[in-house]
Amino acid sequence: MESSNINIAAIRKDYTLKSFSESDLLKNPFDQFRVWFTEAIHAEVNEPNAMTLATVKPDGCPTARIVLLKGLEDDCFVFFTNYSSNKGQQIGVNNKVALVFFWPELERQVRIEGIAEKLEDYKSDEYFKSRPLASQIGAHASPQSQEIENRQYLEDLVIKMGELFSEKPIIRPNFWGGFKVTAHSFEFWQGRSSRLHDRFIFRKSNNEWLAKRLAP
Repeated sequence: MESSNINIAAIRKDYTLKSFSESDLLKNPFDQFRVWFTEAIHAEVNEPNAMTLATVKPDGCPTARIVLLKGLEDDCFVFFTNYSSNKGQQIGVNNKVALVFFWPELERQVRIEGIAEKLEDYKSDEYFKSRPLASQIGAHASPQSQEIENRQYLEDLVIKMGELFSEKPIIRPNFWGGFKVTAHSFEFWQGRSSRLHDRFIFRKSNNEWLAKRLAP
């Protein structure tokens, strides 16, 4: 079907699965996130740890992509990437970021704003060692975000790195590792009927989290 024949404006869904009230809300947003994240896993949401990561380009324009959450530690959100990638370089200039989780099977969304910092080297080393060998080689081979001539160029790099590390131990490249995002704002969104959604925002004030309901 041609896209011109699709009535995009008519696409809609009424959210009736759940509600989310003040009595359901935990005092700590990290605890609330862990509850919702666990429920997403139990609901067999497709890739529950997939999250949108938004960064800011040097010209001030926002940019976003999907990355995978790989850890929740010390109340931080952890993901891994090539530090030389677009997102890695952008965080190096402006470390204010936003994360979004969307779990359509539960009709839920969580928005997070915070500060990204590089993860400690030993933690990046530990995670790198836990990855499949092919992924470790791929991290070495891929000049992430750089323009390349064709697919064959990338596959040749993978073969070259595979041959190299067949002769010596593979270690984490210094241009690859983790970031941890310390949140200063959370928004929990539960879809409700007639677009009257339940929304609660947490903001930190004097080291204390305060929650308020937002109009949908």
